[in-house]
Amino acid sequence: RVLVKRYDDVDIKGLRVMMDRLKDRLGSAVVVLGGVQNGKATLLVGVSKDLTDCCHAGKLVADLAVKVGGKGGGRPDSAQGGGKDQAGEKARADGLALAADLPDGLALVADLAEEIDPDAQAREMDVLVSTGEQVTIALLSMALNKRGIEARSYTGGQVQILTDNVHGKARILDINAARVREDLENNRVVVVAGFQGVDEEGNITTLGRGGSDTTAVAMAAALEADECRIFTDVDGVYTTDPRIVPEARRLDQITVEEMLELASQGAKVLQTRSVEFAGKYRVPLRVLSSFEDGPGTLITHEVSDMEQPLIAGIAYNRDEAKVTIRGVPDQPGIASRIFGPISAAHLNIDMIIQNVAQDGTTDLTFTVNRNEYAQAMKLLNEIAQELNARDVVGDDTLAKIAIVGVGMRSHSGVAAKMFDTLAAEGINIELISTSEIKISVGVNDKYLELAVRALHKAFELEGDVTEETLTEAQET
Repeated sequence: RVLVKRYDDVDIKGLRVMMDRLKDRLGSAVVVLGGVQNGKATLLVGVSKDLTDCCHAGKLVADLAVKVGGKGGGRPDSAQGGGKDQAGEKARADGLALAADLPDGLALVADLAEEIDPDAQAREMDVLVSTGEQVTIALLSMALNKRGIEARSYTGGQVQILTDNVHGKARILDINAARVREDLENNRVVVVAGFQGVDEEGNITTLGRGGSDTTAVAMAAALEADECRIFTDVDGVYTTDPRIVPEARRLDQITVEEMLELASQGAKVLQTRSVEFAGKYRVPLRVLSSFEDGPGTLITHEVSDMEQPLIAGIAYNRDEAKVTIRGVPDQPGIASRIFGPISAAHLNIDMIIQNVAQDGTTDLTFTVNRNEYAQAMKLLNEIAQELNARDVVGDDTLAKIAIVGVGMRSHSGVAAKMFDTLAAEGINIELISTSEIKISVGVNDKYLELAVRALHKAFELEGDVTEETLTEAQET
């Protein structure tokens, strides 16, 4: 589904609120919102997570923003653009019409493949969806050269970004950066296509969600860069979502471990794979805003004890569901018989809890992404029949909240404080999962925002509230 709507005289905060509500309501969809206020054109694009591999919000905004005389970009699922209203009514109308007539653009090329073959080969899909980056790097290089800045563009294959052969979610194995290094030594700007590479047989592969960030970190590692800078639609990493907690503050720095946990628990600033790559090759990362100057947030490997907080931040994920298979025989190998088929179906499991009864049976509960809830329930009912389990129950109204901080290693009582805070607000904890630097809980999603605000205050993560963040939080 594609929704394109124009709202004039609505500020950016209002458009963001509408975008969030529409994405939640529509489910699997692409949402494009635009309008003009005080002579400035603004464009927002939101893409549901299940479509980001074939429709990249940042690329779509970058393309459409040109039509309204501006610039833009952002994450695969959310992006922003804008500029002065210098292109006129026709240009703006044409820009929004491009989103409505997506076969003329690059955003939903997967729909074209769907018309030809709903079960198209993954290899051919990679060839298709990688064309967007090739167009973008060529146009950017042309624009730089026109302005007297010598530039060269390279696809993943030209740079020799070698990956495995898992199409759609390939992993980078090696990079031959010789050509790029030679260009840099000759003072050329190098524009490399993200999100793509080639396998040992020369087949085009794509890296999946977060692929562009991962490419950037991999190139920085190959070139032994001092720092990799990721420009996005936010000005850094915050202690939590400022739309929920207006007092949330931007962190000057955070460890790779903490960022990896926050990303895996729902924080959307960076994709998990790019942070994993930065940790493996010890590449310092800095998150900066594409729209305003500022120091951003440095993601590094070591933070001095003097600067190391107990809790770095709070992440959350609304898209959780839990399923329970009850009355399973408490015998060796049962867990394997349950989770083996689930793994074969490529369902990602997060928290797991097992309760053993006195009658020799056990109840096993785990969480999955809400989009995979129906598939998990169907599969688990089939497994229950094979195991003679009593029944299968589920709940798709779960939300996950996690507090993260390397300071937990040397401080006790963090879990108790978290549980006491939630209890004081009357919030029941349904699931608990811990690691060395993280505690995450599952709660009913209607209590999500209350829980995040209470925990943020309890662990004293507040910064100075600004009028802008307060207004945005109130509107949300």
